[in-house]
Parts: sequence; structure tokens; C-alpha cells
Amino acid sequence: MSVGILGTKLGMTQIFDEAGVSIPITVVQAGPCTVTQVKTKQTDGYSAIQVAYGEVKPKALNKPMLGHLAKSQSPSLRHLNEYRTDSSGDYALGQQIKADIFTDGQIVDVIGTSIGRGFAGNQKRNNFGRGPMSHGSKNHRAPGSIGAGTTPGRVYPGKRMAGRLGGTRVTIRKLTVVKVDLERNLLLIKGAIPGKPGALVNIVPAKKVGSK
Repeated sequence: MSVGILGTKLGMTQIFDEAGVSIPITVVQAGPCTVTQVKTKQTDGYSAIQVAYGEVKPKALNKPMLGHLAKSQSPSLRHLNEYRTDSSGDYALGQQIKADIFTDGQIVDVIGTSIGRGFAGNQKRNNFGRGPMSHGSKNHRAPGSIGAGTTPGRVYPGKRMAGRLGGTRVTIRKLTVVKVDLERNLLLIKGAIPGKPGALVNIVPAKKVGSK
């Protein structure tokens, strides 16, 4: 179990390797995150650390949140996240977690909220095929049958139909960290990650095969 980091998606660009091949990358502002709580097996039953990210004005947070952050002498930070770790004793309240916990070439998982695209039909949302487009057809993009009649006499839960598309939690697995910029606390990750520029993302080391 390894500690990850919270960050902000800045946008996409490209870089070129030594052979001149273009590599699409997403630039992420990774932290710095502040350790706001250290959990141990003796006090909480498991080992973990809680980190906070995203400084805002104090009036944007309620009093319980401000009181919790005051224990670690943290500024007013909006987002909290917890990471399980085998040795939480290696961390202290108020410690800064930065991009240096990652290395060039490391494989990571990126968790974020996908871009919300509003109400969408079955063709766009569920990749359904369409009906005939010839003159006289009244089934161009209609859903078709959604179930039998008298038996069962209802639509089964989970039936794929039109509805809201996107705006959900998405995990993109096994992406490569192309470069770590320690001076500016940036991660250059190969490929696309969920969300618009400015979206909150959670970057964690990828799980090894066979690990829980």
C-alpha cells in the first residue's frame, strides 16, 4: 500500500522523445498536500494518513473543518483524502506530500470525475446501433423494445437506456509518468485523464498484479 497525492489537471500537450516521436501528455499540478491526520492500528484499527489539498479562504469552510485542520496547523484546505499505508509512523502532522513521491517511468492509476455531457441517447451513451435511415422509417434512434409484456410486466433495473452521460467517478489504470518536475511540482502523465482542466484528480501508484 502506497501513498498517493491529490492534484489539479492543468491540460494536455505533447513532448518529443529522443527519437523525435510525439508523446501526448497530461500536465497535473501534484500537491503539495498536507498531512492532517495519522491513523494507527492502536487508535483506529488500521494504518493510514489523511491529506488535504486545495487552499481556499477560511470563510469557505465550516467550523468543524477549520478545527480539524488547526490540529495540524494547516491552512484552510478544501479537499481531504485518505491513503492506507503499512507504516503510518513514517508521517507526521503538517508534513508536506509533494510530487517527489513519484519517479520517471512509474505506473500510476488516476482517479477523477469525468466530464458531464448532459442527457444523451442510447447511441451516444451506450454505443447502441441505430434503426434504418430510409424514408418511412420511424425508428432512426429509438431504443426499441425495453422488455417483454405481461411477463415480467416491468422493466428490469439496470436496463441500458437514455439518460445523463458523464459526471461520474472514473479510474484510468496503468498510465506512465513520463516526467516529474520537482521545481514546479508537476507530473507529466502519458495519455488522457478524467475531467476538464482545473478538475481535482487523485494519483496513486498502480497496484501490482495479485495484490489486494
